[in-house]
Amino acid sequence: MKVGVLALQGDVREHAAALDALGAEPVEIRTPSDVAAVDALILPGGESTTISMLLESSGLFDPIARRLDDGMPAFGTCAGMILLAADVLDGRPDQRSFGAVDIAVRRNAFGRQVDSFETRLHVAGVSGGPVDAVFIRAPFVESVGADVEVLAEVDGHPVLVRQGARMAAAFHPELSDDLRVHQLFLGGL
Repeated sequence: MKVGVLALQGDVREHAAALDALGAEPVEIRTPSDVAAVDALILPGGESTTISMLLESSGLFDPIARRLDDGMPAFGTCAGMILLAADVLDGRPDQRSFGAVDIAVRRNAFGRQVDSFETRLHVAGVSGGPVDAVFIRAPFVESVGADVEVLAEVDGHPVLVRQGARMAAAFHPELSDDLRVHQLFLGGL
């Protein structure tokens, strides 16, 4: 299975390494023609407004939006969660998201860079104990639609959700040696 990793900003190599370790074929997505060659897509962390602008300037926004509208599976981490959200509560007025997961997200909800933290999360559908989770200027979910399953929370706020073959995480599973969150995504494909 070919899984694209949006390669405009963020933890591209780390996601690719996790996919490779799990037997998927990672493909860096840099041009519109790359989008057609993959079965699923990971939208990595980074700075959501910057990635949004890069999606526009690279011509990638519309081809990705079309594939998502056609049902392509996707996994967004941190800024990727914001990009997949149906509603970004505090984004810039010109910031676009794909609206592919029925969630309302608040950017930098846990605070600034100095408020970044690591914790261990109990994740629904993952066995073997808690998952290591790295939160860097992380968002969280303010509300979920009826078809969205909350898989993990921090202080009562959803930080890992799934809607069909799409997942969104407020944290960076790629920054840990624990591959179970990526495995959970791939298992749903």
